[in-house]
Amino acid sequence: MANGEVYHIFTRSIADFKIFNEAEEFDRTILLFRFYQVKTGLKFSEFIDSKLVHQIGFDSALETISKNNTPLVQIIAYCLMPTHIHLILKQLANKGISIYMSNILNGYTRYFNAKHQRKGPLWESEFKNVLVKDDEQLMHLTRYLHLNPATANLVKKPEDWIFSSYEEYLSQTNSSICEFEDILEINPSTYRKFVNDRIAYQRELAKIKSLILD
Repeated sequence: MANGEVYHIFTRSIADFKIFNEAEEFDRTILLFRFYQVKTGLKFSEFIDSKLVHQIGFDSALETISKNNTPLVQIIAYCLMPTHIHLILKQLANKGISIYMSNILNGYTRYFNAKHQRKGPLWESEFKNVLVKDDEQLMHLTRYLHLNPATANLVKKPEDWIFSSYEEYLSQTNSSICEFEDILEINPSTYRKFVNDRIAYQRELAKIKSLILD
């Protein structure tokens, strides 16, 4: 993968095993997304239990340790599903995406296995990556990601799923981890219509795909 390029990153659990069971597990992964964007040499478990975090809070501590360290990736969009992860990332440093994903997947595996008293791998294989060639493709890809929970009938509307970047695209949250303003021009009301107009169509495609595979 090349620096300055944008990629769709996808990874799935072994045998579609449900790896996100409750809000705490989704939230843990979102914190991992944020923490490992910058190469600090620390493990997340060391950081989260550090005096610095207890003294000044997660956000301020992360900002402090991130200074003068190498940013690996820029997060453009994401969606967490019960059995898989979608990310759209821009690589900022050599092997940045590979390092970033390795840290996240290994970090979450250690956390999940300890919590659920299990052993062994959690992910199906090495993550998949697809180069995003232009802004039009990128825009449609963000819609696909944000529609995933509605397509899977986890929620009726994508805004009802809080474990994706959709609220950021609608400017409905103060907690932002994505940076897309330098790449995409997003008008929240227009983008909402752009996404919602595709809900029924994407659900039908999913049905057809499942029938073919069955």
